[in-house]
Amino acid sequence: MPNIRVMHFGLGPVGAAIVKQIAARPGFKIVGGIDIDPAKVGRDLGDVVGLSRRIGVKVSDKPARVLKSAKPDVVVLCTSSSIKKVMPQIEMILKAKKPIVSTVEELAYPSYTHIRQARQIQQWAKKARVAVLGTGVNPGFAMDALPIALTAVCERVDRVSVTRIQDARVRRLPFQQKIGAGLTTEQFQKKVHDGEVRHVGLTESIAMIADALGWRLDRITDDIQPKLAQVTVSSEFLAVDPGYVCGIIQDGVGYRKGDAVIRLHMEAYLGAPEPHDSIEIEGSPRLSMKIAGGIHGDVATASIVVNSIPKVLGASPGLHNMLDLPLPSFFSGR
Repeated sequence: MPNIRVMHFGLGPVGAAIVKQIAARPGFKIVGGIDIDPAKVGRDLGDVVGLSRRIGVKVSDKPARVLKSAKPDVVVLCTSSSIKKVMPQIEMILKAKKPIVSTVEELAYPSYTHIRQARQIQQWAKKARVAVLGTGVNPGFAMDALPIALTAVCERVDRVSVTRIQDARVRRLPFQQKIGAGLTTEQFQKKVHDGEVRHVGLTESIAMIADALGWRLDRITDDIQPKLAQVTVSSEFLAVDPGYVCGIIQDGVGYRKGDAVIRLHMEAYLGAPEPHDSIEIEGSPRLSMKIAGGIHGDVATASIVVNSIPKVLGASPGLHNMLDLPLPSFFSGR
């Protein structure tokens, strides 16, 4: 089989991590790299992402030109969390008739929160005869696809509860900034109000779980609170003194007939003492699962994107999610 030709659109920390995995695995060939950062444009992609070797592909800020000249088999899109912001990029890629695997969180399950955009992407993808997938570790796996998979052995499900605790010290700087680390409580609340501090995806994950189980929800809530440092805590990038925000506590709840049937609880802060991912399925049988140490968000997001590429290339045209594609697994490329 020929190597899968990959174009990377967006070279922030997650985009760079995906480049490193693609470069290290057989079965892939990197043919393009796109970013708007002037410090990256014109440089070899290997140098930009921190590889020990050059790839022979220069970073460009002209995606339309690269789409035409590089002839990728798939585009990996990692530019924003907002589906509205990436719509022009998606349209451009689909006009070039190229499939997409993306880390855009709101694209993971947009049929609940962004119906108009989801319908438009579906139309573009159908016309281009290619598939589009939004995925990641969360949303995309830890708090939705994984608990959904566990319910396959249940004869009855009453409630689903998922908890994700992360020590943000090991995460990238943009993630630490997205959870408000280093802010005062007043600054935190303002950024929450402005939509700049929050985990994007709890609502999408709740909607995905509900649809998988055939539940019609009355409403979904998403509550965000600051986690304050009790002692000075620091990461590679910043230090937080006592009384300042060191991260976020966020709860998403899905209600059915007035009852809270889906609860997603997430804590991400510098110095979290016991990182883990856990799932509780109330029903028959009752199931409980815990991943000690938790799933490393940055590594897992890059991995699930890479491992999903073969599934997307084999999928029917249209906008897909983790529910309607075959379950991805590690792809060795051989």
